[in-house]
Amino acid sequence: MIIESKKERILEAGCGAGRILRYYHEKNYNIIGIDFISEAINKLKAADRSLKVKYGNILNLDFQDEYFDKILAFGLYHNFHSEELEKSIDETCRVFKKDGKICASFRADNIQELIIDWINQGNQLGNKEFHKLNLKKKEFVNLFQSKKFKILKVFSVQNMPFLYKFKFFRASNHKKFNENKARIEGYKLSFSGNIIQNLLFKFFPDSFCNIYLIIAEKE
Repeated sequence: MIIESKKERILEAGCGAGRILRYYHEKNYNIIGIDFISEAINKLKAADRSLKVKYGNILNLDFQDEYFDKILAFGLYHNFHSEELEKSIDETCRVFKKDGKICASFRADNIQELIIDWINQGNQLGNKEFHKLNLKKKEFVNLFQSKKFKILKVFSVQNMPFLYKFKFFRASNHKKFNENKARIEGYKLSFSGNIIQNLLFKFFPDSFCNIYLIIAEKE
């Protein structure tokens, strides 16, 4: 990860339920979380008043220029329409220092996600209703490079096995889909499911990941 010192000012943009925010807070890092969903912020404040959290929108932040050393943004940018996406990156760039680093994720545009969208939308591939924006890895890299970021690393990440979408490939005690159980126990596959899933990801990581993760430095 990009976090190196407890003296750094860290922003988690789109902190949601606060899992990452709380992790660094409990280790005494100087981190503040923002989210545009006020209910999420209120829940975090009620759970722990020592947390630094506030309502905020990445399109228009109330922090001064070059305020943060590091920014974490997971599951954030792909929620914007394409016309707002560049503005969100511009605003991100504004609030953190030269040579500062960002670690951000984006929803992948690949074969796996096309199939999943097809399943979720009732087999209607032509459905153009906006849910989340997808980018190819090259598009994701180009987006940050166009804003004068130096790309340090790009990862293809699988945080939920593709084959878990199919009942046949799930472990015997996961045949009946239960999202809470899957999150707690992990997305468990059968023996054959694990073998096939591992082979798909080993040989075609860009096609069978669900997010891309980028680490970039502000030039």
